[in-house]
Amino acid sequence: MTAVAFLDWRSPEHFDHGSDKPCVICTKPTPLRSDNGKPVHKVCAEAWIDDHPAKEGQQ
Repeated sequence: MTAVAFLDWRSPEHFDHGSDKPCVICTKPTPLRSDNGKPVHKVCAEAWIDDHPAKEGQQ
């Protein structure tokens, strides 16, 4: 069984009430923001994490 990334984005910092911006992965509009403030859908971010596992010594 393979582990799947699951991000907890319940915090209000992950939602921009002001405007939708293009997701950095799929380019469709989203009000969601990453921890770094980049516009990205939660499912897109989780899929990216699954496709790019951290190397040894990285978080």
